[in-house]
Amino acid sequence: MRFTDRREAGRRLAVRLLALKDQHPVVLALPRGGVPVGFEIARALAAPLDLVLVRKIGAPEQEELALGAIADGETPELVTDPRLVDRLGVSSSYLEEAKSTALRELERRRHVYLGDRQPADVAGRTAIVVDDGIATGATMLAALRATRRRAPARLVLAVPVAPPDALKRLRREADEVVCLATPVDFFAVGQVYHAFPQLRDAEVIALLDEARALATATQT
Repeated sequence: MRFTDRREAGRRLAVRLLALKDQHPVVLALPRGGVPVGFEIARALAAPLDLVLVRKIGAPEQEELALGAIADGETPELVTDPRLVDRLGVSSSYLEEAKSTALRELERRRHVYLGDRQPADVAGRTAIVVDDGIATGATMLAALRATRRRAPARLVLAVPVAPPDALKRLRREADEVVCLATPVDFFAVGQVYHAFPQLRDAEVIALLDEARALATATQT
């Protein structure tokens, strides 16, 4: 399965999620790449679009090697790979410092993307957590657990693509999982997209503003 771009992937996911429209869901996207996907789902379901801000925790001197991830919230959700932490001999002090650094960056991003707006209230509602795809699953695991802490009535994971093993682990964290492609020969999220550019902050902000305007128009 191939997608033209993230927005087309979002439209195709939205078709699979239309049954949730009557539940008045909230769509929570992981920026940056999850926002165009989430925008199309939110538009189709007439739902508000908000963010789950997640930051990867890299290994010492190997930032690209993920020890885990942290998601923001009243109680930040830190997820680590204990086997990797043990194998690399990563100290608790390193993890605490990395956590503090990541939380500062998440706060900066929230201010850039959302300003002073309060997070959407998901308590008692259906929360649909969206990204443009899953690789290792670390960031999505943190996002799902952080969202679960906010007491949604139902937690749904929706992504265009994920490797089967990562998706299997994440199924335990959500009440429902919708994934359009699970290639056995998975090597990168971008492999299912014809166009997969890096998004700029300005593009994310524009989509959030458009989604907010659409939601306001729907309510009037």
